[in-house]
Amino acid sequence: MNQIQSLRERHAGLAARACRIIEASDSSPGLDALAEAVGLSRYHFHRMFKKVVGVTPRQYAAARRTGRVRSELRARGSVTEAIYGAGFNSNSRFYERSPETLGMTPSEYRGGGNGVAIRYAITSCPLGLVLVAGTARGICSVRFGDVRVKLERELRQDFPKAVFEKPDRAFDAWVTAIVEHVKHPAGRIDLPLDIRGTAFQQRVWQALREIPVGQTASYREVAARIGHPSAVRAVARACATNPVAAIVPCHRVIRSDGGLSGYRWGVGRKRQLLKREGALP
Repeated sequence: MNQIQSLRERHAGLAARACRIIEASDSSPGLDALAEAVGLSRYHFHRMFKKVVGVTPRQYAAARRTGRVRSELRARGSVTEAIYGAGFNSNSRFYERSPETLGMTPSEYRGGGNGVAIRYAITSCPLGLVLVAGTARGICSVRFGDVRVKLERELRQDFPKAVFEKPDRAFDAWVTAIVEHVKHPAGRIDLPLDIRGTAFQQRVWQALREIPVGQTASYREVAARIGHPSAVRAVARACATNPVAAIVPCHRVIRSDGGLSGYRWGVGRKRQLLKREGALP
């Protein structure tokens, strides 16, 4: 085992230890405390953790709390109880961040989208059926499938208490733009989005949108582009959880050996998309 590989494994072990400390703590441990626990200086610990995990210790702790909030919001009697139960020490700080972490306000998320008006449409496209859904803020879901009922069921499972409305003219324009982009991909499709994601997921999704039509990138290359070359698996997970197919082109990410790897809506569709874009013969 060479020195570089040995150092990487040591750093991975230290980062994992720090993650376990964060996960076991009721409140977020300070940077100094975490650094001391793993035997590194504050500066070197922060740099090492971000390189290995892909986010800073504070962002990791916030993501863990956000995940806890999602379960607390459903289990507790009030939003305030859920916020404090998840480790947020200030209502205002959580509310400031909630649109990014939840895609809607805490009360709306706790109710499974209760009170959120969602328009959606299902139409044919070269890949079978495509469901497009959106709120007043923007598009919240684009997914491919073969069975209309299944697509509708999946959407309603994601937002079980949302108010589903008929699409209006403005929403129809969004649907048309997405279908046309699938048929004739040319450049980036710019539509307003209302999607949930951690800070790391958002960075990955933004990097995917910067891959030009007709080109591909490996998971390792995407990880390097966002400044976290060791976070290859985390990048793959972010691709797999992309809620808006085609708009965030996760299909343009392939294995280092050129293999297509997986795709949330089927490898066959991934191959068709890449062929249409000229990335495959």
